Amino acid sequence: MLVHFVTDEPTKIPAIRAMLEPRYHVVPQLLGGGVTQISSNGALMVDADLRKKVRVEQIRLVLLELSCIPEKLFIVRNHARSMVAQAYALGATAVVSRPREIIFKLAQIEVAEKAARTDFAINSREIADGAATFSSMFSAVRCVKPINLSDAERATSEIINSIAQSGLSAWLDHVRRYHEGTFQHCLLVAGVAVGFAMDIGFASLDVRRLGIAATLHDIGKARIPLSILDKPGRLDPAEEEIMRRHPVIGYELLKDISGVSPEILDGVRHHHEYLDGSGYPDALMAPEISDLVRLLTISDIFAALIESRPYSAAISRQDAYKILCGMDGKLERSLVKAFRNVALVA
Repeated sequence: MLVHFVTDEPTKIPAIRAMLEPRYHVVPQLLGGGVTQISSNGALMVDADLRKKVRVEQIRLVLLELSCIPEKLFIVRNHARSMVAQAYALGATAVVSRPREIIFKLAQIEVAEKAARTDFAINSREIADGAATFSSMFSAVRCVKPINLSDAERATSEIINSIAQSGLSAWLDHVRRYHEGTFQHCLLVAGVAVGFAMDIGFASLDVRRLGIAATLHDIGKARIPLSILDKPGRLDPAEEEIMRRHPVIGYELLKDISGVSPEILDGVRHHHEYLDGSGYPDALMAPEISDLVRLLTISDIFAALIESRPYSAAISRQDAYKILCGMDGKLERSLVKAFRNVALVA
């Protein structure tokens, strides 16, 4: 597989070649130079200082010239927040930091190419745009700037259109080839929730309402420290307590924004509530939990179970559905039963 490697420092080229060759064919290019080879296959990998305006402009030109390459990996050391946001703004389909993440991501791309899929109706640009939207919203929250609701609405519309055209399975497969962590989870939850609503015959307005709630459901995580949010292992009790604050944080961030309906606020605040009262943050019981929240909770749990991570293998959709079935009393049995087609077939 071809890896088109774009960098701002020639000293980085031998290191990347030592890591990837001979398994991958590395074609290097220094920023400011000409394109040496163009291919619609493989991956474009960018390793440059995104804090420098001149580098960002040079990368924009390269991305225009190499727009035929769908996979665009950006290497960002230590996942620096500002550079990660800039990478997604430029059109990154994934941001990686350590060698094992690079190898993991390239292996995913290689497997996908060998599978020779024919479901090209979903454009990787839609995934990149969705990730860029989440990055923009998270960055706004971290910088204490207002959230642009139209961004969430646009991203939701793209997800709805993609799933309507090509189905949920194609969406899930594509998303799991992209960014790990919070952005991937948000894309997965939104897709699963939209697919669920479509499958059980929701009206278009209700599909959209649930989709926007899913798109925004984890916005509160933008205020959670990255050391907790991106921790590869299990959280300790103190960290778990901090993480559990994100639904209320999200609710507080959105409640005064014009156009955010009560149903969407309900979904953001209560997507971790269970029918038996064991959820959080308000320990609601079944009569207090709306239908939208019940659907969103199932979608959120399922998406979390099937996520791809470099540190642990995702479980199969079949096994994920079995776990949902084992949560009788916490999730509505009739909805879990209705979700079977979404989980296993759609």
